[in-house]
Amino acid sequence: MKVQEKGHTTIIKDTKGDFTRFAEAITSEYKKFKNTNLILDISLDRNLTINHILNLLALSNTHRKAKKSFVVVIEDFDFNEVPDEMVVVPTLQEAHDIIEMEEIERDLGF
Repeated sequence: MKVQEKGHTTIIKDTKGDFTRFAEAITSEYKKFKNTNLILDISLDRNLTINHILNLLALSNTHRKAKKSFVVVIEDFDFNEVPDEMVVVPTLQEAHDIIEMEEIERDLGF
């Protein structure tokens, strides 16, 4: 797991390709990241299913209720399967763009 701080955003990248272990690490260390926008880059793991992504739903909901962005990056995936309350994108650039748009919306009171 590689953690990178970029302004008001924390990017956490799975470097092992083991989603289960990565999800456990994120959950156990969540208090370190709860005050920043989060990008979880799990694009290294090529065997992910919608069930893997749904394991992050509760954490995503918690983070978003705290008025922080939570974006998952996964490259080759059927994004139509993802629930509307989760944000899943194919690239890091799109993740940063989403966070920027969500921050503007929060600043405007949406």
